[in-house]
Order: sequence, then C-alpha cells, then structure tokens
Amino acid sequence: MLRLFRSKIYLALILMVSVLLMGVLGYRFLSDLSWVDAFYMTIITVTTVGFGEVVPMGAQEKIFTVFLIVLSVFIFAFALSVITEYILGRNSLQLLKKKKVKNQIDSLNNHVIVCGFGRNGMQAVARLTAYKKPFVVIEREKEIIEKHDSEVLFVEGDANEDEILREARIDNAQYLIAALPDDAANLFVVLSARQMNKNLFIISRASLVTSQKKLQLAGANKVIMPDKIGGDHMASLVVMPDLITFMDKLSMEGEHTTNLEEVAIEDFQGQVNCNSLRDLDLRRKTGCTIIGYIEPNGNYIINPEADLQLQPKSKVIVLGRPEQIHKLNEMFHIG
Repeated sequence: MLRLFRSKIYLALILMVSVLLMGVLGYRFLSDLSWVDAFYMTIITVTTVGFGEVVPMGAQEKIFTVFLIVLSVFIFAFALSVITEYILGRNSLQLLKKKKVKNQIDSLNNHVIVCGFGRNGMQAVARLTAYKKPFVVIEREKEIIEKHDSEVLFVEGDANEDEILREARIDNAQYLIAALPDDAANLFVVLSARQMNKNLFIISRASLVTSQKKLQLAGANKVIMPDKIGGDHMASLVVMPDLITFMDKLSMEGEHTTNLEEVAIEDFQGQVNCNSLRDLDLRRKTGCTIIGYIEPNGNYIINPEADLQLQPKSKVIVLGRPEQIHKLNEMFHIG
C-alpha cells in the first residue's frame, strides 16, 4: 500500500513540475517575457494570489492564463489529496501494525523476554529463533526497532520500567535475558523482574566481576560474562584446539552438524517404560545417545550408567545428528 502511495506522490510531483514548466515556457514565448518574469507570472498564476501582471496581456495570453489556472487548480488539488492520503494511510498502517504486534505479544505464554538488542541480544535472538522458542525483545532505540521489526517482536521502551515489562507479558514469561550493555541497568532489570515474577528464570549479562554477585543477590539465576567466556574460549583453542572445535560443532545449527538437546522424563512417560535409561533404549530407536542426566535437584551426571534409575521431574541430555534429533522428537511427540 505504501508503494502505491509513493507512486501517486511521484505522479503528483511530475504533474506539478510539468505545469510550472509549461507556464514558464508559455509566458516566455507568448508574451516575450524574461525567464525571471515568466517564472514570476507562472507562480502568481498557479497559486492564484491575485498580484498584477508584469506587462499588459493580449487575448492569447489571457486564454493561456485561464487555461493554466484551471489546470493548476486540478493538479495541485490532486497533489494535496495524495499527500493527505499518504500521511493518513501511513498513520493507519502504523496503528494496525502496532495492534497486530500487541495481539501477538498478548498471546505469548512461557516465552522469553530479551532486554536489549545489542550484540549479545542479537545472538540470543538468533539462537532462540533457530530453536523456535517464542520471545519478545524490549528495546528503546527506535532506529533499531524499525530496522528489525519485520523479523522480531518488539516492545519499545526502557526495560527498567515496570509498565514496559508488563507489556512484554512478564507475568506469563518463563525466561528473561538481561542483555543490556550496562551492569547497573541489568541490575535494575533483574530486581524489577524478580519482584514481578517469582518463578521467572533470569539470565543476566555482566561486564565486571564485581557485578556478578550483585546480580545473583538481586535475583538472577545465571550470570554470564561474555568477555570472560570469549577469552577462555580463545585460550582453550590454543591449549586443546581439536576438542574445542568439536565442542563448537555440537552447538552449531546445520544439516551436517550434530546437536544436543535436553528432554524431560515426563515426555517419555506413557509411551515407554521409564524405570531406567536402559528402558528408554534411545540409541536403538532413534540413533541418539544419552550423554547426561539431570536430577530433580539440579545435580548433573555426565555419561550416566544404563541402569541409572529415573526420577520424576528429571531430564536427559541426548546427542545426535539433526535427523536423529528430529526422529526422537517425532517418535515421542516432543514439542
């Protein structure tokens, strides 16, 4: 629709310029006026201001002036209507777009709230999109929102404000990622979010080591230091490059790469016997290998034994190629 409006505006501009050129050329050659006088006569004629003529006019010039006035009135009226339609239409489209986004956000449940769409926020959004996890981004920079609003659901505003967090449906959210560049700002976000949703799992970014404990005291479940992780990763590539490269490939998305996924034991119940890992028999059924077990209290067991007894509300971590993970999800109806 905006393209149609723009084409109309271009047409109106072409017609207006054409009228001005016609008027200037007409007065220049019909009345033998100078270019300045011809331009002056054209302007006072098409704008109908009522100033006097530069020189007395004959019948031919008067007929031309009448024709120019009538033509310019219609063209300028058309141009005015197009510009008005464009402005009103643009506002209407913006309102409709905002209403659509609001309805989409209102329908979210167990979603992720990402605060800040900088480098870390963008990386988080890219991974959430890859795993098809519903999310909404809180961002205050209008230019960033306008650039990415076709791909991402945005709430415009400051994540430190309770009202903005409510607009992002924090009461229905499952996770919150505080990815603002300033530690103090992340601290306020964590404090507000924890007060508004006690069950929210909060992950915060931190730049300073001294901020890590403060963020945890404020209510963050996990505190990530991107600079520290980056430095550790680069050093590890020097010490054990092949192992780190292999680990990197485990987390990559792609047709020929391996994948890791966590699955709740409840997803298997009612479909197979869930007394032990051996009962699941995922290796034979799907090709996936169980490489980890998470107990209900959060304790991690790496490379668990096949006879390990499974407990309610526990999880298994499986390793497999994308097609094997897909087969696992389809076989046990894992969403």
